Amino acid sequence: MSLPIPKSILDTDLYKFTMQNAVLQNFPDVHAIYRFTNRNKGTDLFSRECFELFQTAVSQFNQLKLTAAERDWFAKTCPYFPPQYLDYLANYRFKPEQVHVEFIPVTGDNGHIEITAEGPWVETILWEVPLMATLSELYFITVDKDWSYDGQEDLAYQKGKALLEAGCVFSEFGTRRRRSFYTQDFVVKALLKASQDVPNSGKLTGTSNVYLAQKYGINPIGTVAHEWFMGIGALRGYESVHETALEIWENAYPNAILLALTDTFSTQAFFQSFSKNPARAKKWHGLRQDSGDPLKFAPRAKEVYQKMGIDHREKMIIYSDALNLDKALKLKKQADETGFKTSFGIGTFLSNDFVKTSDPKTKSPALNMVIKLAEVDGKSCVKISDDLTKNTGNKEVVVQVKKLFGLPV
Repeated sequence: MSLPIPKSILDTDLYKFTMQNAVLQNFPDVHAIYRFTNRNKGTDLFSRECFELFQTAVSQFNQLKLTAAERDWFAKTCPYFPPQYLDYLANYRFKPEQVHVEFIPVTGDNGHIEITAEGPWVETILWEVPLMATLSELYFITVDKDWSYDGQEDLAYQKGKALLEAGCVFSEFGTRRRRSFYTQDFVVKALLKASQDVPNSGKLTGTSNVYLAQKYGINPIGTVAHEWFMGIGALRGYESVHETALEIWENAYPNAILLALTDTFSTQAFFQSFSKNPARAKKWHGLRQDSGDPLKFAPRAKEVYQKMGIDHREKMIIYSDALNLDKALKLKKQADETGFKTSFGIGTFLSNDFVKTSDPKTKSPALNMVIKLAEVDGKSCVKISDDLTKNTGNKEVVVQVKKLFGLPV
């Protein structure tokens, strides 16, 4: 069996590269620790075989490097990357010794897997997405085998067609928790076919996966993730974390699309800061909603923009939290009524939506897992989120940050 290591160093999400460049410019000497969390730890166990294959796969990541052709394409497609960053990426190699993987037996040959990645932030930042994609693929090879690819390409095509016919603008966001690389590959291909067959309604804007964007000649999509705000909060203080994170990002990308992720320390806290600087709010093109009740987001955002005297109809909302077709269509209808431009980043619903072969009425669920930034220079990183079940990080620091922003403890 060939191990599912990434097809290329570009076989990851674009926002890892945009953040790596920003970290290189501003925090090149910061030390970081990332930690894995299996949110379904009580039910989803890994086999020892899965663990051992995963260890072997990680040891081979150092084979990956940016090719000259990939660099040329990246420079042309993403002109906001400076040559100095592309030089850095061309010389970058994964260091498997930065990743520690441990197997914790629970029953027989099944147990939990613990993963940490530790080293310079600018280096370890690229581990998160391919580690999860590799672990997911191995899990569905070695543990959950009760599924098949039968009908999956057509299913992806029909989803894309339905989204397009409803007028949705969307991109594929499924790298981290994909069933396999093969799945994500044919999903992108099926979505492209749907976009060709439904040419005058909706739009497929691209994929978060840079390698697949290059392969299929579409746009790589992505800007910033929670870890940017988490790291800056820990390093520079939480009192002005939103202002600082947005300002540094603007300086790194003065000519790129500016889309603000709102929920790292709760959308309430973000809007409190955002509304203090109407000039900045006017400059940023829109907001990304990633947790909590999405139907409450657009009305609240409209209110915030109106109080600042900004025409919200010029702004975009990107929805990216656990989307499926029904949810996307409801949000599209609401946003149209509210006046916002909208786009949808759809991940697991496209890249890991399977049923059990033994019982087609029962889902073969994706792993519910994350790898989050845990520490920078010895300081704990936390994420509050708009979904209390998704809070991560040191509990004492979580309480401190909640109190600072007037959130329920």
